[in-house]
Amino acid sequence: MTTHNILGGKVQVYRRSNSRYWQCAASVSGKQHRNSTKEESLSAAKDVAEDWYLGLVGMRRSGELKVGKTVRKAAEQFTAEYETITEGQRSPAWVRGHRDRLKLHILPFFGDLVLSEVTAGKVQEYRLHRIETSRTGKPPARNTIRNEVVTLSQVLKTAVRHEWLDHLPDLSPPYKTQGKVEHRPWFSPKEYKQLYEATRKRARTETYPKYKRHAKDLHDFVLFMANTGLRPDEAYSIEHRDVEIELDKATNETILVIEARGKRGVGYCKSMPNAVRPYQRIVKRNKPSPMDKVFPTNHLRMFNTILKQEGLKYTRDGKRRTTYSLRHTYISLRLMEGADIYQVAKNCRTSVEIIEKHYAAHIKNVINAAAVNVRQSADEKSDIEGELQRGHLGAAAK
Repeated sequence: MTTHNILGGKVQVYRRSNSRYWQCAASVSGKQHRNSTKEESLSAAKDVAEDWYLGLVGMRRSGELKVGKTVRKAAEQFTAEYETITEGQRSPAWVRGHRDRLKLHILPFFGDLVLSEVTAGKVQEYRLHRIETSRTGKPPARNTIRNEVVTLSQVLKTAVRHEWLDHLPDLSPPYKTQGKVEHRPWFSPKEYKQLYEATRKRARTETYPKYKRHAKDLHDFVLFMANTGLRPDEAYSIEHRDVEIELDKATNETILVIEARGKRGVGYCKSMPNAVRPYQRIVKRNKPSPMDKVFPTNHLRMFNTILKQEGLKYTRDGKRRTTYSLRHTYISLRLMEGADIYQVAKNCRTSVEIIEKHYAAHIKNVINAAAVNVRQSADEKSDIEGELQRGHLGAAAK
């Protein structure tokens, strides 16, 4: 590579062996800048490089030249810190989600920007960019955009901690800040019965030995999940040493006590009695060691096939059901049976606020009809009408 210095060595003009154009480079305000002159002639390239350098100096003096760490640098620091500090506290899938969002969407848009250039307006441009460049023709889900902005916020917070950025910009969406609260996709009691009868039928009628074993595992998985309320990632991570069969003194029923590990860290779950028999069948069928996974495979393909065959893949609102819907079913059924909302939240390792927002508001049993449908007697109505005619109630109200 041939290099020439101009302006007393402040600017370097060079040409790479695989390019016909001359490039130029200079250091301004402690940051290295590079540019292509788009010239094949050395003398013309030097003139372009000199004008380019003087333009940078002018932008620095007027405050237009942004200097400092880039979003890419802050993202690298965040990734290194987050994966190390949260090891064992956050699920690997959650950590991987941050990394994937950075690689696929955030860095291609923000990566080369100086941190101070990330403003509320720029973030709104990003939201619009994600909608306009969607490969499916449909805008990304509201929660998808929200998670990406959360990841960007974590990167900017890292920059603030390292004093690369003075303050966090406003990242909140300017329009439609309150989304519609909807029931999470679950199986109603009738649909849940239809599902487990279908999985049981598949387990009995499957003839191929390998698939028959998978069908039995899937049937027990459905029953286990709907009677424990575990998240799918928690269920796939539990080992047999994490599960104990105990006699619950309060109810005098045999239940499972599970040490669950997931996005909330480590917590305990006490199952319904109907989870015991499926677990015992799993143990008898697989003869596991204490450190073996309870569910070593997920059988998602078979699960989705049965949902489609039974017409259960989508709710009436068009929401897609997944294995997560079994957790939603557990919570909804517990509330319908009158379980204490605080105890349900504690057993599912979530908050009462989430339970009230996404489940309780849609369960008819939580509405007390006697308290809502209050009626006054005829005598009480007559007394009130008389008071209104005499103006006593009106005067008292004033």
